Formats: sequence, structure tokens, C-alpha cells
Amino acid sequence: MRTPKVVAALLMTCFACGAFAQQKLELKVSEIWGDDYPNTKALRHMSEVLAKQSNGRIDPKVYPNGTLGSEKEVIEQVKMGALAMARVPLNLLNNICEETIVPSLPFLFRSTDHLHKSLDSAVGQEILSSCNSKGYIGLAYYDSGTRSIYAKKAVKTLADTKGMKLRVQQSDVMVAMANAMGANPSPMPMGEVYVGLRTGLIDAAENNWPSYESSKHFESAKYYSRTEHLMNPEIVIFSKVIWDKLSPADQKLIGDAAKESTTVQRKLWAEREKVSEDIVRKAGSIITEVDKKPFQDAMVPVYAKFVTSPRMKDLVKRIQDVK
Repeated sequence: MRTPKVVAALLMTCFACGAFAQQKLELKVSEIWGDDYPNTKALRHMSEVLAKQSNGRIDPKVYPNGTLGSEKEVIEQVKMGALAMARVPLNLLNNICEETIVPSLPFLFRSTDHLHKSLDSAVGQEILSSCNSKGYIGLAYYDSGTRSIYAKKAVKTLADTKGMKLRVQQSDVMVAMANAMGANPSPMPMGEVYVGLRTGLIDAAENNWPSYESSKHFESAKYYSRTEHLMNPEIVIFSKVIWDKLSPADQKLIGDAAKESTTVQRKLWAEREKVSEDIVRKAGSIITEVDKKPFQDAMVPVYAKFVTSPRMKDLVKRIQDVK
């Protein structure tokens, strides 16, 4: 039989839990892009939805322009719980959550429609959930367009990339991809690319239309060659340290708001791609078509290196089978 003191202690514990569940949650959200970028707008939409549905109790604050650090830095902050949420490229998690390598593989997705259907399916959710044990809650995927190479010369064939100093994201898959093209990979943060192109530290970079335009990279690399080698999604991650302290109801609110924001982000992204392409064309960028088949064939060693386990092979096949 429980004594009055035990009962009182239990009541106090329950009260404390309830109090935590009902206290105001001020959540820091990191984004490297500016206020007018689709990702930032989508994160702000998510924040507004959460504030409204919680009557102001959940208060996410979006910090754009890399205020809280580079994408690689904020990944560590999220894991420690110093930061609640961030939008980061999926491939920066490749060395942390192995399954995230799969959507980061070159030439995996046939189209934007195939990308969306794959990520919205059970296989996409499984890849998100694979980060749970590593300290991250994967909330949602964001579009990051189709990546192509831009340089001071046109890239029309695989031979054109031989020996090229190509900036890639700080990712083993991206380095392997560049090597498979015959290029010399130069991993560096996005913020260093502009100077790298201007000074000749790198010959080329690869990215999507909005990044090419908004970063002003087109000023130094006017040839945009449609290699379209990658549709690497981005991911909104939440700190598991903080997540585990939330009530199931708050977890659901945050998860639902993040998924709702993907619809906003995809729409804004599609619109921004068209605007960005138009801007760089008018500024004098030269858009060139590429013979993609040799590039695709060159990726065989990349898949052989990273898709080694039955689990990884199954994920790749299931994505490839999505119609």
C-alpha cells in the first residue's frame, strides 16, 4: 500500500510532466538561405501553422542566412539539442544514417514526379526513420531541384569534365561521383564557392537553378550544362534530445506541420526554378545540352561502392520500381 508521501511524490511528478507539456516551446530553426528562398518561406509557413494550432504555445523561430552556422555545423547542434530544427541537404547525413545514401545517389530519380512519389511512399518514410537512432527525427523532405554542372566552359560530354576542379558538397557520395566523371572533386561549403570561382580555386561547381542564380555564381561561370546528374532531396531534421521531452500530442503537431510545409515548398520551388532560369538567361548564361548516357554509365562504381548491403539494394530497387 502506498503511503501519503509516496502518493504526493507521484502527484508532483505527474504535475511536473504536465507542466512541461504545457509550457511554451521556443524552438530555434536554422536555414542558410535568405528570407525570399522557398525553403525559408516553407519553414516560416510551418512555424505559423504550429503557432496557430498551439495557440502560440509552440513558437518556432526561423533563423535564415546561416545565422546559426553552416549546414554541417547545425547538424551537430541539432544532435546535441542546442538547436531544435534545421533544413539540411540529405547527403550531409550520409555518414550518420546509412539509408540516406540511397536518395543521394546520382541518376536514381527519373523525374521530379518520380522523386515525389518515391519520397512520399513507405520507402521514403523508412529512410527518414533510419535517423532516429542517430539522434535525429526526420520530419520531411524538401525539393532541391535537379543539379547540373556550371563552369567557365561548356560541358557537353564526359570528356569535358576530365581534370576539372569541381566543387561538390562535403559528401563521400558527391566526391565519388566527381571522381567517376574524371573530375578533381573540391568539397567546400556553399559560402566559399563564389570566391572559389572568382579566384580560379575551382573551375566549376554543380547545383540547381535557384542556387546558381541567387548565389551569383553565374557571374563567374556562365556555362550551365544540363548534366542533371542529381535530384538530391533536402531534409528537415529535429533534435531527438528535444523531441523525446515533448508530449505525443506536440510531436504530432510538429510532424504534421512539417509535412504540410512540403506542399508549400514544392510549389514555391517550382516557381522559383522558372524565375531563376529566366534571370540567368537574361544575364547572359549559356545553357547547353549534354549527352547523359556516358555520365550515367560512369556511375556504376559509385553504386558498387555505396550500395553494398541487402538492405541498401532493396531500397534502391523499391525506388526504381516506383511508377
